[in-house]
Amino acid sequence: MLIENKKIAIVGGGPGGLTLARLLQEKGADVKVYERDENKYIRQQGSTLDLHEDTGLKALLTAGLMDEFKKHYRPGADKMKITDRTMEVVYNDHHEKTEEDFGNEHFRPEIDRGPLRDLLISSLKEENIIWNSKFIEMKSSGSGWEISFENGTTAYADLVIASDGANSRVRKYLTDIQPIFSGVTAIEINVYNAQKNAPKLWKLVNDGKIFALEQGKTVLCSAKGDGTLSVLIGLKTTHDWLVKSGVDFTDKTETAQWFKEEFKNWNPDWQELFESDAIWLTPRPMYHFPLDESWKPMSNLTMIGDAAHRMPPYAGEGANQALADALELYEVLTSNLFVNMEDAIGFFEKRMCARTSEITEITLQQTEAMHDENNLQLLIDFFNEVF
Repeated sequence: MLIENKKIAIVGGGPGGLTLARLLQEKGADVKVYERDENKYIRQQGSTLDLHEDTGLKALLTAGLMDEFKKHYRPGADKMKITDRTMEVVYNDHHEKTEEDFGNEHFRPEIDRGPLRDLLISSLKEENIIWNSKFIEMKSSGSGWEISFENGTTAYADLVIASDGANSRVRKYLTDIQPIFSGVTAIEINVYNAQKNAPKLWKLVNDGKIFALEQGKTVLCSAKGDGTLSVLIGLKTTHDWLVKSGVDFTDKTETAQWFKEEFKNWNPDWQELFESDAIWLTPRPMYHFPLDESWKPMSNLTMIGDAAHRMPPYAGEGANQALADALELYEVLTSNLFVNMEDAIGFFEKRMCARTSEITEITLQQTEAMHDENNLQLLIDFFNEVF
């Protein structure tokens, strides 16, 4: 194998990085994940993930983790209601029977980010995850890299794999291609213990999802197994809207006042999102990389996941593409078909960019449709056509 006797550093312990580490570990590779979080007990924000048969689930199956996944996924978490701004339900599939159908390309089981992360961490040897390792910089060292972390430690790697997300600090060592603003900004909110702190919305979501939308705006809600209500409020904006708005979208009071004004013709019950202090907020302007992006392959550096191909979340592809990256990179690194590392990585990156270009284009089309002035009817028509 090309990776024999090589030290591999994966920067970032998200689903893609952890899955890749698991796959390489099982082949006996010397692999370490360097994760910025202080420890494995840090709360995972964000909504549930639906994994697809040909990408996310395929990677977990190859990693020998399907049985663990089946223990922790949430049957019925994909149940959907569509409402208008008044909270009138215009589409509801909760009456349909939930069936486990692994192997069916249309079956997309959902799992919360925390349990997925936990099962991936548990699949790794304890020494293969180095916590509290926030990447600062790296410098060429022989044929590899000397990596420096904020805590003052350093590490050498023959191969570095950037898996450090949409705001990757490692990506710049490979390419200077910049992301493009999608035209949509979202405010991500988690309401903890939502049954108590947002009871009307919690009842409406009913352990599934709500897509509330009208007149170009969206409020997407999903229930998590720990009782958290995960919310994404989206609307079309300019690229500098966050700065020009003057609103601190990490502050509950300021965000609540903004929402009251911006969504003033929506049902007042949506204000329930801001009635508790058990809340976490952050703004997320939605960016993507160019559909035709490419860069010169290197023999000691590559990237996967959002670091390589960030995209808006409105098609549910981010985690799936990251897991597909992990599987495909693992396959080339452990293959005997390539003469050297640069050829192997070049083959992987070309394949990855072609695959994710198509997915990004689809995602951008769905992002635009979700925030079209006629978004409610477009979504109803989509679900009626598909289902």
